[in-house]
Amino acid sequence: MIPCTDFIPAYSELFKYLEERGAPQAVAAFWEYLADRFLQNLRELAATQGLRGCWEYWARTLTEEAADFTMELDEEAGEFRIVMHQCPSKALLLRCSYLEPYPDYCRHCDILYRRVLEPLGYEYEIDLSECDQARCILSVRKKGQAQFPPTRGAGES
Repeated sequence: MIPCTDFIPAYSELFKYLEERGAPQAVAAFWEYLADRFLQNLRELAATQGLRGCWEYWARTLTEEAADFTMELDEEAGEFRIVMHQCPSKALLLRCSYLEPYPDYCRHCDILYRRVLEPLGYEYEIDLSECDQARCILSVRKKGQAQFPPTRGAGES
């Protein structure tokens, strides 16, 4: 079986192509299309199991992708967070000497997952301030819940 990471450079090039042909809105529309049609597993897990479903979804997918991450789940407080220490997709793109990565590549995580989770009654945040180092922090909470306490940046250990 071909690992999903083999497709990362092609995705980056597709995003650039879409933007060249239809502006950034075309890329966002493509990501919305993907969220609506191909993230049913996340939608179903979050709808039936709540934040534990988010945990289950990302534990499986991030492990399959060999990501370096930490997840936190506090069901009582209604909070879930992923601290991505090393995103395998972005890291691969940063190492690619034969192509220039799509500059807004990491924003797909914002659009895809926000579009799935917010209609289910969750607040979704993503800190992409360190995505140029293949790091980010994704937070999901039930609407109306207090925010996670501040933590060290995604790049700190």
